Amino acid sequence: MDTEVPTIDPDMDLLDAVEFLLEHHVTGAPVVIEGDKLVGMFTEKDCLKLLAMGSDNVRAEGRVKDFMTPNPTHVPSHMNVYFAAGVFMNANYRRLPVVDDGHLVGAITRFDILRAIKKN
Repeated sequence: MDTEVPTIDPDMDLLDAVEFLLEHHVTGAPVVIEGDKLVGMFTEKDCLKLLAMGSDNVRAEGRVKDFMTPNPTHVPSHMNVYFAAGVFMNANYRRLPVVDDGHLVGAITRFDILRAIKKN
């Protein structure tokens, strides 16, 4: 699990959010309020919605909160690697937020699962 996770504000401009993902070399980021309360996920798939709309004026059309996935699937920090692998197998996610008591504490990726397999 990564404990240092770049996060996005729900009121961030869409183009700024796309730039954020590119700058941080991530395919998605948790959307948080009040510092660490998870309210959504903003991913490259959400960015594809912009292209599907066919708009040349993305900046005027919305904020992250308009395109993010609200109330995303997440896992607790006490889960084991088998539980996390099962969640990844049953959903089309690359990254899952790790949440305890409603607060973001990290993120886990499919790549993290591969590293865990190698350790065993």
